Amino acid sequence: VQLQASGGGLVQAGGSLRLSCAASGRTYTYAMGWFRQAPGKEREFVAAITLTGDITFYTDSVKGRFTISKDNAKNTVYLQMNSLKPEDTAVYYCAAAKATMRKYDYWGQGTLVTVSS
Repeated sequence: VQLQASGGGLVQAGGSLRLSCAASGRTYTYAMGWFRQAPGKEREFVAAITLTGDITFYTDSVKGRFTISKDNAKNTVYLQMNSLKPEDTAVYYCAAAKATMRKYDYWGQGTLVTVSS
């Protein structure tokens, strides 16, 4: 599976961005997720969605502000980010899991999100 993330950019605090992750390849994928890594920090989980059943998970800091969704026809997963805060600044990565959300097997390149105060 190849993953192509896009949609990052510079936005003011309170603004919105939508990230996209397009998947290609024939490997079955159970779930897809978004992670982020801020400067000087470890990579952290942001959100995930199962590709059947639409089960979603979010880290607490983004609940109510971010929404993960998918378009199976386009093999694309989205992360709608609203009410952005400077602490959301990070490189965002999409990832795909073959069997369980506890382990992600494929990773895309990152897309930088910068939120100015």
